[in-house]
Amino acid sequence: MIGYITLGTNDIEKAAAFYDALLAEVGAGRFMETDEFIAWANDPQAAGLCVIKPNNGEAATVGNGVMVALTVDSKEKVDAIYNKALELGATDEGPVGARSDSFYAGYFRDLDGNKLNVFCMTQ
Repeated sequence: MIGYITLGTNDIEKAAAFYDALLAEVGAGRFMETDEFIAWANDPQAAGLCVIKPNNGEAATVGNGVMVALTVDSKEKVDAIYNKALELGATDEGPVGARSDSFYAGYFRDLDGNKLNVFCMTQ
């Protein structure tokens, strides 16, 4: 159902380096880009994630209550991606761990303050 998600950035080059390295952990790569945005996906026909300079020319800001959730298929991948995000300069928003009997996740904010989570279903 979701085609793509956009996250605002004030520094497209810095955001690109962050997401190039982070999304490589799940096998995603760039499939579209201009001077104003970059999009990554595992498959251009599947859901993607984009960083974009706001079209109105205003500074990008963080949406209160907005979060992007990246799904993977194991706790080990959750740990690896969460740790990679922190290594790349992300800030912790909730360490990896079980949130319920069947939900394992870690939360972080990217270099622009956008909130993301990486998770897997464990049952």
